[in-house]
Amino acid sequence: MKIATPISGADDPRVTAYAAIRERDLTSGHGARFIVEGKVTLETLLTRGRFEVESLFLCETRLAPLADLLAKVPAGVPVYVAPQGVMDEVAGFPMHRGVLACGRKGAPLRPADVLSAEGPSTALLLSGLSNHDNVGACFRNAAAFGAGAVLLDAESCDPLYRKAIRVSSGTTLWLPFAQSGSGGGLIEAAEASGHEVWALTPRADAAPLPSLKVPERLALLLGAEGPGLPAGLIARARPVRIPMTDGFDSVNVATAAALALSHVFNARG
Repeated sequence: MKIATPISGADDPRVTAYAAIRERDLTSGHGARFIVEGKVTLETLLTRGRFEVESLFLCETRLAPLADLLAKVPAGVPVYVAPQGVMDEVAGFPMHRGVLACGRKGAPLRPADVLSAEGPSTALLLSGLSNHDNVGACFRNAAAFGAGAVLLDAESCDPLYRKAIRVSSGTTLWLPFAQSGSGGGLIEAAEASGHEVWALTPRADAAPLPSLKVPERLALLLGAEGPGLPAGLIARARPVRIPMTDGFDSVNVATAAALALSHVFNARG
């Protein structure tokens, strides 16, 4: 069994990375680190994730039930344990799951690093998505329907935000992504790698999704909940709409991503 290090007080410097998690989420974030919460995402981080694990922080009651999973913790990575009250005090709110881990982001990837160079490919492009739930759900949908990469502009929220990781069911820990620049930059990167770009929009003059032949290399571009994509970005791509009942023109952005990705996935067989 992995040897755990007991933490008896919330002021212990060894668990500083886990202090005031919500406050950091809402302000400056965790810098070069990110926090994973819950057994499912911890398992993904340890068995499939592409990021370095810095440490684990567990409630002492979770140590025995997680013994098999803790055997997968890399050598040299400390596992800290504390009573529930101490863990809650460190985190700043009740940690009912009792499972936290800290990872290191490492050097950011570039679009050219994550977009496939040849062959059939689907990429998801996200512009201006500031809602962590939507970003996490989009990553989960991308993984479910075979997208090979996700590109985000600088205005979108960090896919390694704690809630985005959880909503994605850990997908953001392994699905390649790059984040930088503008929505226009996403289009340029996708086109430079041979992807045709479809801009999802409810505009009536956009081509209905089922009517289009899916190209071998395709990038689906989606905008923020509410305003959607700016007209300038839509003009630089192929406008595509998801047919809906009369009088209703839009669904949640993650739902739109799922519908479009599913259509592409099934069209390719």
